Amino acid sequence: MSRRGWALFLAMSVIWGVPYLLIKVAVGEFSPAVVVFLRCAIGAALLLPWTLARGGLGGALRRHWRALLVFTVLEMTGPWFLLSWAEQELSSSLTGLLVAGVPFVAALTARLAGEEDRLSPVRVVGMLVGVVGIAALLGLDVGGAQLTAIGAVALVVVGYATAPMVISRRLPDVPGVTASAFALSVTAVVYAPFAVPRLGEAVDAPAQAWVSVAVLGVVCTAVALALFFALIREVGPQRALVITFVNPAVAVLLGVALLDEPFTLGIALGLPLILLGCVLATRRSPVRTERSELTDLDAAVP
Repeated sequence: MSRRGWALFLAMSVIWGVPYLLIKVAVGEFSPAVVVFLRCAIGAALLLPWTLARGGLGGALRRHWRALLVFTVLEMTGPWFLLSWAEQELSSSLTGLLVAGVPFVAALTARLAGEEDRLSPVRVVGMLVGVVGIAALLGLDVGGAQLTAIGAVALVVVGYATAPMVISRRLPDVPGVTASAFALSVTAVVYAPFAVPRLGEAVDAPAQAWVSVAVLGVVCTAVALALFFALIREVGPQRALVITFVNPAVAVLLGVALLDEPFTLGIALGLPLILLGCVLATRRSPVRTERSELTDLDAAVP
């Protein structure tokens, strides 16, 4: 891998492990609707002009507006609100590790939808190892009051796991940045009626909350999406996929180091099992096509 490739890889490994920390800080001062609206408005303000200048949005809307809306709901409108709402109860470390279950659900849904010929023994073992890791995490760290928040994160996992199927089946000719710009814009519009009236109350929020939202929108959304597709062009989709194995570890380390979240026995046991399960469960067959690999990478934007 070239120096540029390594730089992009390391940047994305960190950038998409950071949102859980930023969301945790932001929801301490803002409502979930305000957090989602600001994140999407900032991201759309940066990506939409770029997309419009390239002339890629008009044709995509005319041909695929229904599929783009479905992708938007599954990838951003639903998951980002649920994540923000859940992190009012859950630690950023636990949330990041739970979202690491996306590869398992994605592999299973792809198999059920006929997009995978078979699940190899290694991939089945990987899914089982990951399930054991998640079970250890939940069994040791989760109290009864958190079960509703856990359910919200489970819905996030389902959304992140199924959104790529919309891309691969209905939007194969729509660039990822174009789909993302559309999704950000629509999600901002959806949450505007709930968020804008509350912005006046949020003006007096601490600076760290505003900085968290700004970094979430600029770095973890707009910049991250642009870098991600640059990474794919530089190193190829298979190598780019490896960042999804590093993100949960980054989320845990940041939560423990910066938010004083405890490094629990559940995390100590669950983290290595979940990461190992992700690696095994997402192993690719050498006969996979470039397009099918590429669409798998559109999932789990935190």
